[in-house]
Amino acid sequence: MDAGGIERVRNEGYLPKKEFQAWLAMGLARLSFVGKNWVEAEERFDTVVRLYPDSGVAAYSVYWRGVSRYKRTHNPADLSAVTGEFRLKYQESIWAKKASVWGD
Repeated sequence: MDAGGIERVRNEGYLPKKEFQAWLAMGLARLSFVGKNWVEAEERFDTVVRLYPDSGVAAYSVYWRGVSRYKRTHNPADLSAVTGEFRLKYQESIWAKKASVWGD
């Protein structure tokens, strides 16, 4: 939940420790994003990708890290770069499919 009590991320059920940590880190990144703190959101999503590259939220974090960067710079090349990143990893994720419209 954010400071106003609005739910921003939900995960139900048990997760192993590392996966749970990844979800917590992603949740903090999401709070930064909805708070329009683009620099902090980008850094937090990057942390998820670096520390938890095999987690269930890594591809999600690649996508939203790119969106955070774009929101900060308004440079379409930042979105195109995300599609190239997805070619290297997480190609089969739904997030790669969502980013495919950005081309490169």
